Amino acid sequence: MALAGSRALLRQCPLLLPQNREGSVYEGFVTAQDRDFHIRILLPSDFQLKNARIQCSWRLKKLLHGYHQIVKQRLQHCSDLVSFMVEFKTILEAALKNAPELHAPLPPEYYSYLVRDIETLGWNKIAYVDTGLNTIKLKGEDSCGRQHLITLKLNAKYPAEPPDCFVDFPVEFAISWIPQSSLIDIYNQFLAALESMKEFWNAMDEIDEKTWVLEPENPIRSATMRRIAIGNNVSINLEVDPRHPTMLPECYFLGADQVVNPLRTKLNNNMHLWDPEITLLQNLKEVLEIDFPSRAVLEKSDFTMDCGICYAYRLDGAVPDQICGDSRCGQPFHQACLFEWLQGLPSSRQSFNVIFGECPYCNKPISVKMSMKKL
Repeated sequence: MALAGSRALLRQCPLLLPQNREGSVYEGFVTAQDRDFHIRILLPSDFQLKNARIQCSWRLKKLLHGYHQIVKQRLQHCSDLVSFMVEFKTILEAALKNAPELHAPLPPEYYSYLVRDIETLGWNKIAYVDTGLNTIKLKGEDSCGRQHLITLKLNAKYPAEPPDCFVDFPVEFAISWIPQSSLIDIYNQFLAALESMKEFWNAMDEIDEKTWVLEPENPIRSATMRRIAIGNNVSINLEVDPRHPTMLPECYFLGADQVVNPLRTKLNNNMHLWDPEITLLQNLKEVLEIDFPSRAVLEKSDFTMDCGICYAYRLDGAVPDQICGDSRCGQPFHQACLFEWLQGLPSSRQSFNVIFGECPYCNKPISVKMSMKKL
């Protein structure tokens, strides 16, 4: 940003400062109605505002709920950051007028109750408290030593009304609350919920530690799906029931028919051998009569072949899961890439949302089904 532009921005937002020499990252506070709101603006390399990203505190995000489209339009039409911030402050002023409860001062009893509760619970259980004492993160450990967080969003009527609770769980977490309840009651319910999820997390951790998980790339605690590599361009997709993690999960195979059809047959024939008393991973090995590729011997790159059309592995979060059925080819493709490719071939034919054509590599017959949400 030019020097004149930097000075103009400083006059408009004296608390919003550049974080690098290029002037592509700004962080600080924007002021409206004598209140400061934390904001971070990331500009792309070409400094085009329309491609900028805005990160803000949860309070500002909540305040601007319903104004996202207006902010997006201003990014599209403003010529520079200074003019955008002028309009952004106008939007912020309007949002504050329409949400007076957000800037009403909290009653003194709120703070006295909250500080009392924190001291009773113990400051060693606190992972984070924001400056306004509205957001609190509590840390807990399950009996297997895994660390977990619960985020509490409190309102001015605490403790008469319970805080909103956010956890990284695969099931809903609902607290029991009466006006006499406190943070320690929430914390004890949180710990009890952690123990109820122990078997599920044990099963998922064993899969993550002993197999090559292709998806999700970085599993979170609430993730119930795993796509596990079986071999080159062959994998199994599992959907595990968090309430019954040792039971047979939903399974489907991804890969060429000549490879996955024998695996489907083994699963159907050996399903009766599934033993809920042993681990999920051990059951899969015995029912499918396979050993999953070892993390100690092979690298993840051995199973992550790029799409044969776009030459990338990940495309909008998806990985290549369509495989040419010819054993001499076996080229993987993204579902969207293959569908688009086949649509462009005059020799292809389509039946509803399935299209039939030829493999781009070996010209053997290939088909792909596109889910309606992607069409």
